[in-house]
Amino acid sequence: MQTVDFSHFPLQSGDVVLDLGCGEGRHVISAYVEAQVHSIGVDLSLDDLKTTQQKFQDFAEPDNETKTFGLSSANALELPFADNTFDKVICSEVLEHIPDYQGALKEVERVLKPGGLFCASVPRLWPEKICWALSEEYHNTPGGHIRIFRASELRDDIESLGFKRYHRHWAHALHAPYWWLRCLFWDKQDSNWLVKQYHRLLVWDLMEQPALTRVTEKLMNPVVGKSVVMYFRKEAVA
Repeated sequence: MQTVDFSHFPLQSGDVVLDLGCGEGRHVISAYVEAQVHSIGVDLSLDDLKTTQQKFQDFAEPDNETKTFGLSSANALELPFADNTFDKVICSEVLEHIPDYQGALKEVERVLKPGGLFCASVPRLWPEKICWALSEEYHNTPGGHIRIFRASELRDDIESLGFKRYHRHWAHALHAPYWWLRCLFWDKQDSNWLVKQYHRLLVWDLMEQPALTRVTEKLMNPVVGKSVVMYFRKEAVA
């Protein structure tokens, strides 16, 4: 399930790309597959990094010297990279987990080259509020969401660091009702019939990508998209 739309975040041959908070690898692997780039994923979870490495084996091109892939365990507040290292930085569904998210944004600004692109996505305000209202456990689970962002305020935070937003869209409308159901039946979500059937629908959609659900979600995203996705350019030094 990819959140970043590479048509709005074009990768160029030779780009060095960072996926900050890569989780189980959806974007760090997608970037590697998308273009001849050097794709690097960073996460605190060693288990997630191991899963990403295992998934990557299906996409690896060891004889292609024009692209590379790497993973690192690191703190978003102390990235182990020099200033102006990356051409592109992705931070998808991560900032809502970080207590000092502004510190993480400062690190993004530090490691991104002037003129480089940054994509940030977070849960959309009103679908997320419903999740919080339906379940205390949803936002009190260790490692879970600790804040609800207002997109305009996050945009201001990022632009205050010398970025300029150039595009925005919403994503994953089909996933919003699924999370509402999970929150509503939190204690029995693993066995609840509705939750299980909806999960089957999402897996089918992910694997088959039928035109019906793809068009439906595209039409629904502006209204009920679970995530807001924003694209920024770091202003070049005059």
